[in-house]
Formats: sequence, C-alpha cells, structure tokens
Amino acid sequence: MRILSFFERGPQVGAFLLSLCLLVLAACEPTQVEPAYFGTLTVTVLDGSTSQPLANVAVSTTPATGSFVTDAKGQVVITSVPTGLVSVAARRATYDATTGSATITNGQPQSVVLLLNKTATTNTPGVAARPTPTVGATGQPADVQLSWRPAAGALKSDSLKYDVVLYESNNLNQRTLLSNARDTTVLAPSLRFNTTYYWQVTVRNPAGVAARGPVWSFQTKALPDNRFLFVRTVNGNADIYSANEAGANLVQLTSSAFVETAPRLSPNLDLVAYASNATGQFQLYTMSRDGSNKRRITTLAAEGYNNPGVGYCWSPDGAQLLYAHYDQLYRVNRDGTGLVQIATAPAGRHFRECDWTAQGGGRIAVQTVGPNVFDSEILLGNTDGSGLVTLVGNLPGRVDSPAFSIDGRTVAYTHDAAGFDDAGGRQLDARIYLQRLDGSAAVDVSGSSTSGSGGGKKLGTNDLYPHYAPDGFRLYFVNTPNDNRSAPDVWVTEPDGRNRTLLFADGNLPDWR
Repeated sequence: MRILSFFERGPQVGAFLLSLCLLVLAACEPTQVEPAYFGTLTVTVLDGSTSQPLANVAVSTTPATGSFVTDAKGQVVITSVPTGLVSVAARRATYDATTGSATITNGQPQSVVLLLNKTATTNTPGVAARPTPTVGATGQPADVQLSWRPAAGALKSDSLKYDVVLYESNNLNQRTLLSNARDTTVLAPSLRFNTTYYWQVTVRNPAGVAARGPVWSFQTKALPDNRFLFVRTVNGNADIYSANEAGANLVQLTSSAFVETAPRLSPNLDLVAYASNATGQFQLYTMSRDGSNKRRITTLAAEGYNNPGVGYCWSPDGAQLLYAHYDQLYRVNRDGTGLVQIATAPAGRHFRECDWTAQGGGRIAVQTVGPNVFDSEILLGNTDGSGLVTLVGNLPGRVDSPAFSIDGRTVAYTHDAAGFDDAGGRQLDARIYLQRLDGSAAVDVSGSSTSGSGGGKKLGTNDLYPHYAPDGFRLYFVNTPNDNRSAPDVWVTEPDGRNRTLLFADGNLPDWR
C-alpha cells in the first residue's frame, strides 16, 4: 500500500498549509509600543474656614499613582503622574472629603489647592474648664475679670462660642456678661462688696449644639472702711468716689452719664447723700456706702442761684436733711417723707450752702446769694428756720461754704480776699476764715504762716469747701489753681494754718467722717 503526500491529498490540504505558513511569517514581524509621558503634581490642602495648612490629610489620584499624606505645610508632591486630566481626592477625619482636578503636561510641574471644611456635627461640645477666679475664691475686687479654658481636646478651628451669666447670692436676677462670643474672658463690673456670686459658661459649636458648664462661685472682698467721699471728674463726667486718707482703696460709687456731686456721709455712717441732675434738675439721693440701693428722696429741686446741688446738709442725728430750693429752705426726712419749709430768703436772694449743729441748743448756718454769686452772705439761725441773723456780711468778693466746728462755737467759711466781683464766679484769692459766734474777729487760716511749719497757701490758688476733721482739731479743704483749669486737690491743716499737708490729689467737694 502506498502512502500519499500532502499535496497528493487534494487542493484543500494545500491551501491550509499555505495559510499556516503565512501566519507564522506575520508573527515574526516586530510590534511598535507607544511611549509613556509623565509630570509632577503638588497638592496643597487648607482648612476651608481659616485657610491654614492641614497636615496628615490622605491624598490620592485617579488614575492611581499611590497613597500620600500631607506634611506640616499641608502639601504633598506626587511625581510620575500620567499626562492628561487627573482627579485628586483629599480626606481627613472630622472634615468633609473633597476632590479637585489638574491637567498634567509632560515634564511640567502642576499644582492644585484643595479646601477641606469641618464636618457639621451634632455632637455636644465639651464644657468650659479651669475658671479664674478659682471655685470658691474669696477677697475678689468689685470689678472681676472672669476667664476659662475650652474643654480638653478642643481646637481653635472648632469655632466655639460662649455665653456667660452671673448671679448674685440671695438674688434671682441674672446678668448676661457675654453672648455668642469667641472670647474666653469677660469683665464682671461694679459688684457688691462682701457678696457671693455664681457664674456659668455655656459652650456652643457651629451646629448650634450647646453645653452648659458647672456653676462656679467666688466672693468679693469686704467693703473698705473708706472715711473720705469726694467728687472726681473723668472725661468731663463727675462721679462720686470713696477712699482712705491716702486716696487709696478707691471705690467708684456712681457711674452714670449725669452729674453726681456733693456727697455727704450721714452722721450714723450708714447712708451717703448726694445730688444728681439725672432728672434734668438737681435732686437729692441716698445710697449705701458701697454705691448700691440708690434712691431719690426729693421732688422739689435742690438748686437755685449758683446752686448746682451743693446747698444741703445732714441733721446732726442723721434722721433728716436740710436743703435749699431757690429762695426756700426745706427740711425732709431721710426717706423723702415729711417735707417742711422752714424759711424764706430775703427778697431777691436764694439760699445756697448750709450746715447744722446740735450744740448750743441747735443752730443752722446758711449762705444766701443774689443773682451774682459774689453777692453773698452767711446767716445764723435756729433749726426751725427762725431767728436768722447775719454772721458774715456781704463783703467784696465771694463768701461761701459755712461749716460748724465740732463744739458749735465757730463757723469756718471761705472768702475771696482779693475782693474780685466776677459774675462767672471766678475767685483769685479765696481763703479759709474762722468766725467765732461770740463776735470776735475772724482768723485767716490760709494766710497764716509760721516759719518752717508749712503754713500759708500757694499764691494763685484758692482754698475752698472747708470742714472740720472728725477729730475736731484740723480742717480739711480743697485747694485749686485760680484759673479753674487744673484738677483740685484735698488738703488738711491745723486751725492756725500750721502743718498744711496734701492728703490726696484730684478730689473735689470732700466729706470726711
């Protein structure tokens, strides 16, 4: 039997073999591959609300190039990024993920900035901590700076806001010191002395979720036993202060936009009387020694010719006040009841400054003035307003400020020795004089001088508003330049003018009990 060759088996087999050979030849030809192109991409990630760099942010790209994390500058540099449009994604805990894109060019650096915004959360923020003053602190001043710290773990970027309320012991009223603010400190002003206060901080996050902190407490210091009251003018506004003899332990008792003036401590040391023009006219008020419990006690104005509320005094027992209302002299109880007119000034004159002593059966000394303040004199009379007689006549130059000695036998007053009759009230050489009620000659205290003793006032100044010190052996008063432009000072001297000494600066209309 004979075996047939491939070609002898027919034309189909031949064709198959030919095709197979052609395929083999084609597979042996070389294949052409397109070249790859790359660039460099710098990604910067910032906080969306503060624009500050964010570190430790996970960054990835599409097409994928790997996983990266931003550095302290909020940046990551990705090399070998395929050319063309690339998507960039950034993710970090507590922030919303975000994406951006960049077109990469072969061999060229590109950059993209991504902003991450804090994820809105409904989680309750941590409560405030570490209060100042510390809980239960005592001896705090009347103006206390309160401060606190955010909860542990809170960040500046958390954008927390705070409310602060203050409560006074035995008082249900609250004071809002701070509302919806980012501050972590606030002033609690004008507090009462020797009083416990409670305060609370509420924290609120951007989602409006709030957390009330614990109630903290502190106690203010005891009221200083300030024996001086006086008026001080700051930025054109007159207010009443108390201080000790050195001008220290300063306590501001009034702080309104009106004029508060002429403070007088009651003889039993419990109330301060003063004048204020808060109603448009000067009226008399009383307040506690710490400035609280202010109360108006007059309805008829305490004013008149050149009398801006200075024309009044306490009764020796502290139960009543005597005050001038134009040409009428009134007595009123300390609570505002029992108003009685006790005297009428001579025709064309008004009552002004006055004083009251219990000695000698009780007497009053009262100044009267005409339309011009230099047209002035001092009268002496009974406490019921009867028997008014001239004690100091109408001299050239102003006569002002009668004040009894402790024993009631002498009246101190001031007189402009220059005899200057100025309709505006200016004085050139106002001096303190002592007039005994027995009719003896007046003593010039301001002009007295003993060599080496510090007596005699400085030229070009005025001595004003004299009163006897509580010891009865000294006089305290105001000295001020006669141009009326410098702040007045409070001085003390012996009745013969010796040992003239500055007590404290920048005080007017003083009272010492």
